[in-house]
Amino acid sequence: MKVTWSPLAEGQVDDAIAYIASDNPAAALEWLERLLDRVKSLSGFPDSGRVVPELQREDIREIIVSPYRVMYRRGADLVEIAAVRHAAREFDEDEIAP
Repeated sequence: MKVTWSPLAEGQVDDAIAYIASDNPAAALEWLERLLDRVKSLSGFPDSGRVVPELQREDIREIIVSPYRVMYRRGADLVEIAAVRHAAREFDEDEIAP
């Protein structure tokens, strides 16, 4: 299964790395490596994430790469990373659910 990133998610990852790196550059790199490893695993196990509780839709799932929620759309042969949001932030359905 192919894994792609939405432009929004790419920008959110950049913001997260910058935020973490402002305090601890090594931690930012470690977080990015964990994120990429977890996202890569979705190509073989696209249902490994839980259904996003706020939406209760089978096609929109998330994995946690602490302290961020990585939300993705699961299609028949594609996983699209839709949003990467800090878990403390309020959920915004408009970012991921058309």
